[in-house]
Order: sequence, then structure tokens, then C-alpha cells
Amino acid sequence: MIDHASEMAAFVRVVDAKGFSAAAPALGLTPSAVSKLVTRLEARLGVRLLQRTTRALHLTEEGGAFYEQAQRIVGEIEALESRIVDGRGTPHGLLRVTTSLAFATHQLTPVLAEFLARYPDIQFALLPTDRMLDMVEEGIDVAIRIGRMADTSFVARRIGEDRRVICATPDYLARHGTPTRPEELLRHNCILSRERSHLNRWAFRIDNEIREIEVTGRLAVDEGDAQLQLALQGIGIVRLTRLTVAQAVRTGALVSLLPEFSAEQALPINAVYPHRRHLAPKVPAFVDFLIEKFTPPPWEI
Repeated sequence: MIDHASEMAAFVRVVDAKGFSAAAPALGLTPSAVSKLVTRLEARLGVRLLQRTTRALHLTEEGGAFYEQAQRIVGEIEALESRIVDGRGTPHGLLRVTTSLAFATHQLTPVLAEFLARYPDIQFALLPTDRMLDMVEEGIDVAIRIGRMADTSFVARRIGEDRRVICATPDYLARHGTPTRPEELLRHNCILSRERSHLNRWAFRIDNEIREIEVTGRLAVDEGDAQLQLALQGIGIVRLTRLTVAQAVRTGALVSLLPEFSAEQALPINAVYPHRRHLAPKVPAFVDFLIEKFTPPPWEI
């Protein structure tokens, strides 16, 4: 494969250094190798660029015109390479991140200002969604995913874990009573999941056995934040991830129920990114920041 850039760079260096021998060290080549590159360039262009004598080199008319443009191009190539090499250790560029609506709202956005202040050369695009996006097709750099990993072709770094918690407002409990055993939930209005019916079967450890109770209620909605807002209005009892309700429980707006019967499995939270040999510095910078901010998890109750 013909390396046009090397031929052009050799020609420019020869003109600048006023000789093949003087240009050779800068190019890391022997004088004869430099001469061959320039000769090959002239042959490809079909014109003589340099007049060679035993004592000096002179640009031809065509050589002078070619040198003027070639010097600019070689300079731009070297400047580009320099920026890439210098920037390898500096996080910069557009970082595209996707995560669930709940994690984006309650955990990620509160710390983004600190991340952006720490890395002023990074531009951030956040794509909050409960759909599983195709990272490669969508050009996603990092996905924060909650739950078991199905695709092992990606790198996954654990940033924490979460569990679901059952809770209600003090007002609701004052009006309807506080359940002391899981079976009593069947007499309460529970906020249901509309499409994911398995989320309406709540697991408990009762008499040393894991049992599921299928709760009922008048209202069904799928989005976690909507369920949270409804629960905060005192409509009923809700079961949501701790990262969603932790703040409300800490302030007393919601009360955690039946924790001694909980049989909830831990849900791993991973920062996921495509496996690349030469990973852009912005990706590990962001993942390391997540681990720093969420260790220990701020959503623990």
C-alpha cells in the first residue's frame, strides 16, 4: 500500500532541512530511504520537484507550488496527531449515557454538576429510559443497568446494588392501619404494576419459607416515579426500589413496612460499556466517578 503521507512528509522535511542527510534523523530513516520516498513521490506525480546537485537542492517551479500546500497539510496532520496523543489522558468529548428513569431522576442528576465541574472538556448527553437501548446502534458510551446482566460481550463494573422496599405515607396508615404481617396486605389498597404483573407478587419470608403474596388495588401504573407520587398522596401502599424512595423514607414522608419479613433479592447495579482496546478516557473517568459517589450507596435506608 502506497503511503502518500510519508512521501509528502519526507519531501517537506528535505526542503526544510535543505538536504536528505539533514532530514533523515527527524524522520527516523536513513538518507537513502528518504531519497527513495521523494523519488517515488516525483514518479507518482510525474514531475520533478527538486533539482539535485552535488552541493545543494533547489525547488523547481512545480516543487515550490507543491511545497506550499504540502507544508500546510503535513503541519495539520502533525497537529492532529499531537492533539490525539496529548488528549489520551485527558477526558474530553461527548459522553452519551443511558439509565433508567428512576436512577436518572433520584441518583444521577443530583451529582452531574460535580462531574461536569471536574471534567470541563466533557459534554454530556443523558438518555433516561426504561427501554433497553442497543448501545452500539445508539452510540451509547455507558449504560447504568439495574438487574442481572444478559449480554456478556460488554464490560460491566459494579457500582452498587438495590432492593425493593414496601412503604406508605403516615396519613394512609393512620386511616387504614399499619400491616404487621404480610397477609394483611390483602386488605389494603396497593399500587399495582399495569403491564408487568409479576411485580404485583411480593415475596416475603414467612415461618422460614419464601412465600409470594399477590396484592390487589384500585390503581395500576407502570412508571416508578408515577407510583411514588401516587403513594406520596396517600393513595395506597407501594413497592419500589430503595434508590427511588430512600429520600422520602429518610424525611418521614413514607414509612417502610414489614422489613423483618423481607425476602427481596439484591439487584446489581452495573456501569456497562462496550469492550474496546483503546477506551476513550471519558468512559473510565465517568465510571470511576460513579463508583466514588455511590460507595456506600446513598439510597440505603
